[in-house]
Amino acid sequence: MNQIPVTVNGAELLKAELQRLRSVDRPAVIEAIAEARAQGDLSENAEYEAAKEKQSFIEGRINEIEAKLSNAMIIDPKTLNAEGRCVFGATVEVEDLDAGDTSTYQIVGDDEADIKSGKISISSPIARALIGKSEGDVAEVVAPSGIRSYEVLNVQYI
Repeated sequence: MNQIPVTVNGAELLKAELQRLRSVDRPAVIEAIAEARAQGDLSENAEYEAAKEKQSFIEGRINEIEAKLSNAMIIDPKTLNAEGRCVFGATVEVEDLDAGDTSTYQIVGDDEADIKSGKISISSPIARALIGKSEGDVAEVVAPSGIRSYEVLNVQYI
């Protein structure tokens, strides 16, 4: 399996979720299954079926996180020396040349992406267009509304 890029913060979030799933969610669902079994006939027991389904989801998510962490390439943006270029982990301030708006994004892994907090996935069209650009460069992004142009105003590694 290929290595998955993830920031230090993203790796910490995955580890915290894994810890919560193992220490809180898994024991709670095991208890719910035991309680549902105590009610008798399992063939018509909705609580039992729901608990088993939740257990299946939790175990699947645990396996998924463990696989991601074992294949993670953890990148600390603070240690990058990309000479002002947009790279994974960089925080980039851009100006939408069509609308005149400015936005700041951090380029992160797929699991970390959250547009509301300014984190965009490395596989998103805008991040792919920004990779390798430096301050003053213009990136063209193919969007559903057409081609958008963004000027790179600032690149930071924070």
